[in-house]
Amino acid sequence: MGRSIHRLTAVKVNALKRPGYHADGAGLYLKIQDGGSRSWVYRFMLNGRRRDCGLGQASGNKLRSRAPVGRRLPPRGRQWCGPIEQRAAERAQAANQMTFEQCGREFFGAHEPAWTNAEHRRQWLATLASYVFPLIGPQPVAAVDTAAVLNVLTPIWNEKPETANRIRGRIETVLDWAKTKGYRDGENPARWRGHLQHTLPAPRKLHQVVHFAALPYHEVSDLMAALREQTSITARALEFLILTASRAGEVRGARWDEIDVDDSMWALPPGRMKSGRKHRVPIPLRFSPVQ
Repeated sequence: MGRSIHRLTAVKVNALKRPGYHADGAGLYLKIQDGGSRSWVYRFMLNGRRRDCGLGQASGNKLRSRAPVGRRLPPRGRQWCGPIEQRAAERAQAANQMTFEQCGREFFGAHEPAWTNAEHRRQWLATLASYVFPLIGPQPVAAVDTAAVLNVLTPIWNEKPETANRIRGRIETVLDWAKTKGYRDGENPARWRGHLQHTLPAPRKLHQVVHFAALPYHEVSDLMAALREQTSITARALEFLILTASRAGEVRGARWDEIDVDDSMWALPPGRMKSGRKHRVPIPLRFSPVQ
């Protein structure tokens, strides 16, 4: 490819106005579209199929040929690897270099701002860092299989079934995210239904949840009277929780600038609500907060 179109006479260059492909030799073509835009295309044969590889735009009389990248690619066996295959190989190589820990941290960084529960945000990555990353964190995410997942879960499944099940779900989420990003393919080895359920016992059979006993409603008045005899912040917080029917986390995080004592109203900002919306709670007149 010793010559280039930019060296042709202006008459010949201006003649290249009809849409189509115009050969410049050695597989290089000038592609002209109906709108007049021009671009370089390298056309070659690979495994008996014709391939076109775009090499960039060309404009005006400053047309320049570019050496086809296919000529510079290393041989693969007895065949030359064309540009399309080269780009696919580069993408595959990049995917193979992504470790499970990298994927886990990228997923967390992308979704953490949307999680309103601070404790959930803290625990989500902490459990992976404690139980998962030391074992399979350095592995390419594409290579994580059922054996790798069981290597994480088996030692803690019977001892800490609730924690282990949360970890399994987080591994499953990271692997699903990695598949969506193109870093792996195939079935998710951390899924429970139809897969790990045949290998591990069901968590609910290992750990029976015991709930705290509920106070009979007819004894609430006695409890409230007992609370009012105390002056501690804990007693006031529990009384406030009962009277406003609020969550414990909302009460613990309450601030004085949220409470309008004169109007007997508690206004929770969206950032502190699980629903993400502002919430107003009436405060009973009988409640006397300790400031």
